[in-house]
Amino acid sequence: MDIRQLKAFVAVFEERSITLAAQRLFVTQPTLSVTIRQLEETLGATLFERLPRGVAVSEDARLLYPQARRLLTQAEALSRMFRQRRDCPPLTLGVDADIGRSQLEALLTRAGRASPAILLDVREGCCGDARLAAEDLRCEDELFLPLWEEDFVLAVPAGHRLASLERADPALLDETDWIVCQDHPSHQRLLDLHGAAAPALAVAARAGSLRLAAHMAAAGLGVALLPASLAGDHPGLRVVLLAGATPSRRVGLCHAAQALELPALQALKEALGDYSGSGADRP
Repeated sequence: MDIRQLKAFVAVFEERSITLAAQRLFVTQPTLSVTIRQLEETLGATLFERLPRGVAVSEDARLLYPQARRLLTQAEALSRMFRQRRDCPPLTLGVDADIGRSQLEALLTRAGRASPAILLDVREGCCGDARLAAEDLRCEDELFLPLWEEDFVLAVPAGHRLASLERADPALLDETDWIVCQDHPSHQRLLDLHGAAAPALAVAARAGSLRLAAHMAAAGLGVALLPASLAGDHPGLRVVLLAGATPSRRVGLCHAAQALELPALQALKEALGDYSGSGADRP
């Protein structure tokens, strides 16, 4: 039994006529009759009774019909899925570890609406045709399309002395037990906020990334200076705003100049353009 035989059966069942079913399938009547006979031999059942005008369906045919329709629908859906994948331009998108969940999901939502549709391959880390990352993590030879700007906040564990504050003045932070990311560009923001050299910071723990710092703060190891989106990913953290001048970061697409030739990147940038500021690449 194959798809061709099932299509022939469904056509004859619905048309109640070999002649009309042959016209519908663009085959000759003898060819269609042979196909139906082969299916009957495979099943060991009589599906149709040939009449002077048209055909009558058997009980076996009535039993087979809904199953045949279901199989044909599934086969068409499978074929359509692979046709869409073949027709969609591919794009590999790297995602920096320190991108917040809400930011990533917002971008992926827009990517899903791109026209033409994109076959998106999302990977973690510094890889791909384009990367979603903070501006201060882009390479020198990359272009940058800004998408979001967000403030840094204090990510404070529950029960900490700062947890009851809505907004903290930097003067209150001199004795704060910090979780620091010394190898991350954002560490300079903490130094500027603290107004002191690194040795003067009260270091409670060290983290290799802002995301790890968020987990460590949520575990109660200390306070971290984090982008608001990352702090918001952890229900156990208390987000405390900063008074006065607040450090911030821009998040966007980083990519090489030659990647502009990729149809998928062009489609993605067009889908993102209505909320990406000026939409211009920054060399």
